[in-house]
Amino acid sequence: MKILKSIILSATLALLLQHQTLAQPSDSSTKVKLSIEIDPATFVFNGYGIHLRFQPKNSEHLLLGLGTYGMNMPDALVNFNEKNRNQGWYVRINQGYSLFAEHHFAEVNKKWFVGTQFGIQEYKIKNADVLGKQDFSNMLAMVYLGYTLKPFRNNLYIKPWAGVGYTTKVSGNNSLETKVYDIEPITMFATLHLGYTF
Repeated sequence: MKILKSIILSATLALLLQHQTLAQPSDSSTKVKLSIEIDPATFVFNGYGIHLRFQPKNSEHLLLGLGTYGMNMPDALVNFNEKNRNQGWYVRINQGYSLFAEHHFAEVNKKWFVGTQFGIQEYKIKNADVLGKQDFSNMLAMVYLGYTLKPFRNNLYIKPWAGVGYTTKVSGNNSLETKVYDIEPITMFATLHLGYTF
């Protein structure tokens, strides 16, 4: 766990330092560029995922952003933790807020990139064997790797990515009577974003 924390912190510092070292402004990067991204998977699971990204002025590689999201957690993700597997849990990310920083190796929103995410997420849990529900919030820190595709000759892009992170409860209750929803400190996630740059 300490190793993962160190990796996440190091990745964040590396992104910032690399940006300072390698950023060489060109004519195309002399103004702030804004992008809007959605996460289609969250809508499939009765939720939403909307993100705002901006490329700072005079930066060719750095992309910063913030986002809000929520979704019902699919059984596959709930059962990924064997302590929760087939225990009748219904889990929803009720509300999530995160900050993002990405370094794009070629240029922003083109080909490979690495990123970090820091956020707070409110979960709602129910159990098929117990009446009632509970809410708890956790902190999430994640590093991720992705690739940006531009399938058309416009500013629309597709951005699949996958990451590994550290999470811990910061408030609330993750138990219902004698049932305890286990919060695994190491978490993994993969999805894709659809975005458009203005």
